[in-house]
Amino acid sequence: MKMLAALFMVFMSVDVVVSSLVHAAVRVEKMEYQGWPNCYRVSNGEVELVVTSDVGPRVIRFGFVGGQNLFKEFPEQLGGKGEDKFQLRGGHRVWKAPEDPVASWAPDNVPVQIEIKPDGLVAREPVEPLTKLQKEITVRMAPSGTEVTVMHRITNQSLFPLEFAPWAISMMAQGGMAITGFPPRGRHPINLEATNPLVMWAYTDLSDHRWKFTKKYMILRQDPKIADAQKLGLFNPDTWALYVLNGEAFLKQVRADPGSAYPDFGCSFETFTNNDFLEIETLGPMTKVLPNRAVETTEHWSLHRNVRLSNLTDEELDRVILPLLQPAAAVSR
Repeated sequence: MKMLAALFMVFMSVDVVVSSLVHAAVRVEKMEYQGWPNCYRVSNGEVELVVTSDVGPRVIRFGFVGGQNLFKEFPEQLGGKGEDKFQLRGGHRVWKAPEDPVASWAPDNVPVQIEIKPDGLVAREPVEPLTKLQKEITVRMAPSGTEVTVMHRITNQSLFPLEFAPWAISMMAQGGMAITGFPPRGRHPINLEATNPLVMWAYTDLSDHRWKFTKKYMILRQDPKIADAQKLGLFNPDTWALYVLNGEAFLKQVRADPGSAYPDFGCSFETFTNNDFLEIETLGPMTKVLPNRAVETTEHWSLHRNVRLSNLTDEELDRVILPLLQPAAAVSR
């Protein structure tokens, strides 16, 4: 029995050491970034992201260590805080959907609480005076590689039930191209049922050359020279979007529930562009949120190098994109 107990203690010690080594691979450190003195950098040595705490919650940077920021930054708004109105600033944020010119655009210009975790952090804002909502973003980085899990939570801190959906918005840097996929395609007359909505806004113009459609994919290009806004939405149970910029790619994935009602005529994904940026957005289901209860949506991020497309055909897109996508079972974890 003494020998078994000793062996057990050895195994436990090894487990603790291994666990410590795994968590030690991810470092969280406080730093100044773009004029904000209280930002937090999360890195495993290969990729890094920066979360603001002077405003937010917001991930303002994501990229390879020492490389380009795949997220948009508005230089004139960086380092600012305390403004009366919402500031785009750039980066990644969480909103409530459907879009409301007052409630969705509630300012996030005050300090947020940062809770350090072994593999990342939680950024939590105070309760918004205007909406009585409280938003938080949790980031968890893999000890190696480029994968990051990003959980978005919105808590109803009002006295009444509210109906809304969580909306995760990544604002991408200029000059790239967003690609997303339709649900699996079929053939007539074998497949007669509708598979998904393709949703337009009043300003959507399908003749705009920034759009391109193949049988399997929808592509939107960001052009700094064209100010006109464009937007489309769709539903895909395996929602994903890839943004390609200068040979690198940002991929986000989320599992959507076909049995739930989604905002904007049933969108689990939306993409928007103008001359300043391009957004790739995922949405959770519409939910009646009771007081002191919350809704969540979780995205799975990854970065990829040497992503180059010789043309925009289904065959070429399949060749480049399919090896990057995680299986649905992994995304739903």
